[in-house]
Amino acid sequence: MASDPADLPFVIARTFDAPRDRVFEVWSKREHLMRWFGPKGFTMPDARLDFRPGGLFHYRMVSPDGHEMWGKFVFREILPPQRIVFVNSFSDANAGLARHPGSEMWPMEMLSTVTFAEHQGRTTVTVSWVPLNPTPAERATFDTGRESMRTGWGGTFERLAAYLAKN
Repeated sequence: MASDPADLPFVIARTFDAPRDRVFEVWSKREHLMRWFGPKGFTMPDARLDFRPGGLFHYRMVSPDGHEMWGKFVFREILPPQRIVFVNSFSDANAGLARHPGSEMWPMEMLSTVTFAEHQGRTTVTVSWVPLNPTPAERATFDTGRESMRTGWGGTFERLAAYLAKN
């Protein structure tokens, strides 16, 4: 029996010119995440990180036109340097759940799995996203938003590549 396309995760991958331990490090330390994580043009002036299962990454991003948004990860699994699993959501300044600032029907929470695979000194990062307990409307929004997710993650991966090249 085939799966409904809306049940399928969004998956994107990119290979970086850096060893896996280094790439995992920049995903797991606050001072690194603040300098590269997020869409192109965004800054992250505030963040706190408790990098452990059950811990939280809570951050504020500011868009190029000055709009701010808060987000958070709640870590479920950390297997250095192979995998990080977390629930990702938009939030308020107090780390409470919040709706996507531009889409009332975006899923409230996403299960995110990030894997790190090294081959000959290069590391492939694969991000898999699937909505958690979405309403039918949220599931439909997720499914129709795949190109936007590809663009957003593409910009984030560009920032990560540039950061790894300089640091």
